[in-house]
Amino acid sequence: MYLHPLLLLLTVVVPTAWAANFCTKSSQCALGVDSSSTAATTNVPVQARYDYTRIYNVELATAEQVKLFQSLEAASDSCSFMGHARAPGQKLTIMVAGQKVADFDDLLHSYNVSHRILNYNFQDLIDASYAEVAPNNTPAAEFDWKRFFQLESIYGWLEKQAQDHPGVVTVLDLGSSTQGLPIKGVRIAFGLENVTSVFVESGIHAREWIAPATATYFIDQLLHSSDPAVKSLARSHNWLIFPAVNPDGYQYTFNGDRMWRKNRNLFGICRGVDLNRNFPLSWNSTGASGNPCHYDFSGPSAASEVETQRIIQFLEARAESDRVRTYLALHSYSQLIMFPYGHSAERVENYSDLKEIGQKASDRIKEISGRVYKSGSIYETIYPSSGGSKDWAHGQLKIPITFTFELRGPPESEELFILSAKEIEPTARESFAAVQTIIDEAAKRGYYQ
Repeated sequence: MYLHPLLLLLTVVVPTAWAANFCTKSSQCALGVDSSSTAATTNVPVQARYDYTRIYNVELATAEQVKLFQSLEAASDSCSFMGHARAPGQKLTIMVAGQKVADFDDLLHSYNVSHRILNYNFQDLIDASYAEVAPNNTPAAEFDWKRFFQLESIYGWLEKQAQDHPGVVTVLDLGSSTQGLPIKGVRIAFGLENVTSVFVESGIHAREWIAPATATYFIDQLLHSSDPAVKSLARSHNWLIFPAVNPDGYQYTFNGDRMWRKNRNLFGICRGVDLNRNFPLSWNSTGASGNPCHYDFSGPSAASEVETQRIIQFLEARAESDRVRTYLALHSYSQLIMFPYGHSAERVENYSDLKEIGQKASDRIKEISGRVYKSGSIYETIYPSSGGSKDWAHGQLKIPITFTFELRGPPESEELFILSAKEIEPTARESFAAVQTIIDEAAKRGYYQ
């Protein structure tokens, strides 16, 4: 097959073992700039920049085009893929660094790849996103859902909820992360006996800021809503909610790279494991990478990461004693409500129930906001992936009601993970209503007896 000059250049210049992660941002790899010595002497974090980075949405029409983009992802230091090229008919979002835009555009036209440009300068979105972050010294009493909050502020707000609601809210600490940060959450329990628990995992992918914001909204509603239906929901279950289970990565998106996804474990010249590929069920079997420089690196072994281990240990210790029957995970983006499995097309034993429950939750969102969320198994709905927390929770711990939310925006979003703060409340409101529907429907089917 003829190889485009862009592919030849990337293959020669950039070793595939580290290109896709170590040097995916044009500013991080600018020739003649040695920022490491400056950072070492001043201890000032170096911020990744995406000036003139474009976001493309391409449609792969042929097997040749699929192979072409597979080769490009494997070799490129300048193209960050949102998903992998798999099959003809697939649409794929790709972030292209500014200095390679001309080459990438030529590649598209050389191979007649249908495409459109979603964003011409991604840094503009990032700048706007940082402008919507509350100062880290914001008092907990001023916490809201009109701004994004950093880790320290979220933890301060959790502590305040425990102070304001003694006997109902308990701050939980799963233990330290890879870099020594606490992994904090809350237990909300109104003291009723023989109730089941709902576990909410959020922020496992660092750049998905809307997820921690939505998790804290859930906590606020369960504690402060005057709606009788919400009050009943809060009391009919105990709630275990962890807004940021990847605290190192989340913190790094504020002081390092807004688009960081993984944890911050160090592997030679590259950092990070995708914690949602690290759980010990069908680990690294599909939709994950064994390369520590890739965005979906599954880790050196199953459950290798401290954060993964903390979640596993917590749930193994509490799944029965707390009667955890519901596992919810918050992600973005694409507007999906999904259930296991991700690693296989095999249908779980309660597939029909989960399919119907997920569809009712999607219908509820459409009633509230008009937003369309698609529901189905992870494998069917988004793409194959292994080592996910939800597959493990359902397959290993036998937690029957297990759902993943991919929150706003739509699949071909022009903002990707950089959702405006004005979207926090409507996103959180519609997803909380969907959670109400999931739990109500599961109860009708006898899952909480």
